[in-house]
Amino acid sequence: MGTLNAALAQHGYAILAAIVFLEAIGVPVPAAVALLIAGGAVASGVLQAQYVLGVALFAMLAGDTLMFLLGRYTGWWLLGILCRISLNPEACILRSADSFYRRGKTLLVIAKFIPGINTMAPPLAGSMNMRLTTFLRLDLAGAALYIGSYCIVGYVFSGALEAVTRGYDTVGRLVGWIVIALIVGYVLLRVWLWIRGRALTAVPFANPTDAAREVAAGAFVYDVRSHGYFDAKAMRIQGSRRLDPNALHQDAELPVEGTMFVYCTCVRQATSVRVAGELQKMLQDKSVRVTVIRGGLRAWEKAGLPVEAIPESEMAALPVFE
Repeated sequence: MGTLNAALAQHGYAILAAIVFLEAIGVPVPAAVALLIAGGAVASGVLQAQYVLGVALFAMLAGDTLMFLLGRYTGWWLLGILCRISLNPEACILRSADSFYRRGKTLLVIAKFIPGINTMAPPLAGSMNMRLTTFLRLDLAGAALYIGSYCIVGYVFSGALEAVTRGYDTVGRLVGWIVIALIVGYVLLRVWLWIRGRALTAVPFANPTDAAREVAAGAFVYDVRSHGYFDAKAMRIQGSRRLDPNALHQDAELPVEGTMFVYCTCVRQATSVRVAGELQKMLQDKSVRVTVIRGGLRAWEKAGLPVEAIPESEMAALPVFE
């Protein structure tokens, strides 16, 4: 923090704008800390309040608008990228989208204060077809509240901030080791979950080419993606059927014999593997072999195998804003 304080004093508004912009587009940088220190710098006369607020507000709106437009034109793809570091990428997308929609448009005003929603809110608004003018109005209010709050706190407690920054160098090494330990712990947890998943899941896999031959010979193929992955341009494997992964026990049209292929588009075929495991239990008294298509829809398309547009009657996308 001491280094950040010195950098802000020397380079001022440019470094503040860069930090705020980077956080807005999802880079894990301490924008809140920068705003606190900027508020303290205003109190000590190093920076001017009107320029701090103006620069920070412009940078945040620029980053948020960029994410909004990317969400509008890439749909759920960008949300999947933002959720890749999550332990459950599928749940990350659906939980964020559902909470964003259920709490209404005004969530944008406080989204910056909510971890996990702050970066997701602008692309979610774009994906859900919120009007740009509506987004800019709500995002401006939210950005002003966020920036103003931290700057005011930094201004009011500028004396305490100076004491904290003086003591930072003493504990800096300890903080660094704590951060390293957290990163190592996260990596180990991901490895453990991967190993456990492979050990507990006895689900067979098939490459797309082999699966295509069996489908052509009469095997069944099911699209088990969650509804959040569907948008107006969504495609699926030709001849596949819709199987809601969250309502497997309600589907009365499952085969009683033969081979059943399932596929999704999520990281590590997480949904397909889970669904295949559940189907194996449900159909254990039937002559059905449940198999996951390795690589999902992307691998199928990469192999040049046939796909088709999802019928409008089967679309189950989340509600969209007008």
